[in-house]
Amino acid sequence: MSLQTVQVAVFVLFTALIALATYLKCRGTRAAADSNKEYFLAGGGLSWMFVAGSITLTNLSTDQLVGMNGNQMALLAWWEFAAFAGLIILAKVFLPVYYRNNCTTTTELLEKRYNDPHIRATVSVMFLLGNIFIFLPAMLYGGSLFMKSMFGIDAPIMLLATLFAVVGAAYAIFGGLRAVAVSDTYSGIILLSMGLLVVFLAVEAIDFDFSGIPAERLTLIGSDDSPIPWHTLLTGMIFIQIFYWSTNQTITQRAMASPTLQEAQKGVFAAAGIRLLIIPAMIVVPGIVSYKLYGDIGDAAYGRIVGDVLPVWLSGAFAAAIAAAVLTSFNSVLNSSTALYVCDIHEKYINPNPRVKVLSGWVTGVFVLIALALVPFYDGTESIINIVQQLYGLLSMPILSTFLVGLLFNNVDARAMILAMVSGALLYGAFSFGWEPLHYIHLMFTTLVFCIAVALATNRLIFGRRASPVAMGA
Repeated sequence: MSLQTVQVAVFVLFTALIALATYLKCRGTRAAADSNKEYFLAGGGLSWMFVAGSITLTNLSTDQLVGMNGNQMALLAWWEFAAFAGLIILAKVFLPVYYRNNCTTTTELLEKRYNDPHIRATVSVMFLLGNIFIFLPAMLYGGSLFMKSMFGIDAPIMLLATLFAVVGAAYAIFGGLRAVAVSDTYSGIILLSMGLLVVFLAVEAIDFDFSGIPAERLTLIGSDDSPIPWHTLLTGMIFIQIFYWSTNQTITQRAMASPTLQEAQKGVFAAAGIRLLIIPAMIVVPGIVSYKLYGDIGDAAYGRIVGDVLPVWLSGAFAAAIAAAVLTSFNSVLNSSTALYVCDIHEKYINPNPRVKVLSGWVTGVFVLIALALVPFYDGTESIINIVQQLYGLLSMPILSTFLVGLLFNNVDARAMILAMVSGALLYGAFSFGWEPLHYIHLMFTTLVFCIAVALATNRLIFGRRASPVAMGA
């Protein structure tokens, strides 16, 4: 039996076992599958373990493993250290508000705070634009690139991306959030175990000797021309994390699917612990080692070192875990995007009582086709993770400003907030893709402050309403 046959056999076996375990766990829950609560929040039945597993693997996909290791420097670990703080804020600040308001989507909170359905729809559209045009195609591209570089597959990126898209969409369409979360957790156990093994074997491959690697690739203090200058940690970094972990439907949807707030918080705390103790080594050490072994090879680094250090049969298992990570991250974003469209747009403006499962299937199919069409845009980018972060700044800070103003102030007109969001997106776009006076993380902080200031000023000067701070504990 050839080595490649062994790899493929192990890959198929592990993939089938994950699918079977997911089916066995989720069967018997189909009775209410056509309700929003069941399809998008797993019927409120996710235990803390599945919340933690789903949050972890939804974020930890090839755009993280490939993109961050592709920078081949320790500095990228700051994204994970800061994520720990973002998850704690989700658990202690935002989750109690979502549960108290019985939200299905994060944007539902905005409708209640501003007493206006249009701001809910506006923010949902912005989330959808980011998911469909940025995250989904980046995930498909990153997963396909990993498979090509790890196995040396001589196949077009688009073919591999299409395979990922079809299987990922099947999970999202037929299983809803419950199947997504369960498969996330089972896949995550394999991926975290194998990822830590790759870290150990990579370091062993250089005899635990990091000499000869430039100091700027080992430091956690970024210079002005590095991907994360040290001073950005004091401005935009924490707000990026608050946006991603506390307002982003893809993440918070998992935490809102527990039977109680306390169960959800336990899951988020567990995910935060994983982010702090396990993930940083996985997303930087293999890349640093690959620099010593192969030089500056960018986003191909992770796939190549995994293929070199893992035994053949284990590489097949790891490929199955990576494929599962791509699929579950992809179908997680698909499921949350469909939730935003169905709950916030379709039911509000088109049909208040749709057949949720049928409508979701059609919407998911359209989103998949758009994402596939955009995969070539990411092919050849210098760093997939950096371009994703920079592009998403167009939407993330304007959206976050809406949540912060809504939670911190009363008596703010929704029209003032919508105007502020549009102005903020235009400002960030002008700065980031035209004249760039500051690092994009600083620009994101600047955009956030600008949006809040515009909203409050417009609210007072144009709409004649004076915002009042929300009382502590309200």
